[in-house]
Amino acid sequence: MKIIVLFDGKCGICSKEIAFYKKIAPSDQFIWEDVNAINSKEKYNIELISALKHLHVIDNEKVLIGVDAFARIWKNIKYFKFLSFFIRLPLIYSLAKYAYHIFAEYRFKRLRHCQILK
Repeated sequence: MKIIVLFDGKCGICSKEIAFYKKIAPSDQFIWEDVNAINSKEKYNIELISALKHLHVIDNEKVLIGVDAFARIWKNIKYFKFLSFFIRLPLIYSLAKYAYHIFAEYRFKRLRHCQILK
C-alpha cells in the first residue's frame, strides 16, 4: 500500500519541498495529494484547515501529522533515512515538534488562501 502525502500546493515552500521529494522518492511508494485539488474531508476525513496548516501522511490508515509525517516520508527515501532516525531522538523530536508548530502557525496566518477559510 502506498503512503499518501497531503500537502498545501498553493504554498510556495510546501510545493517546492514536495516537488523535490517527488524527484528523489521511489515512485511506487507515495501518492502526492494537493489538498487544494481534493476534498480532504470527504476522501480522508481530514478537515481542510488542518490539512492546509500541517503536512499529513496516511500510512496503512494511520494519520501522521507535522514532524511525524516528515519522518515517515524521510524513512522511505534512500538518503534521508538518517534524518528520520535523527528527528526521532527524544530531545531533537521535542524541539522539532515545537519549531514545526511555530512555523506552521506563522505560515498559515500569512497565506491568503488559508485566511479565506477562517
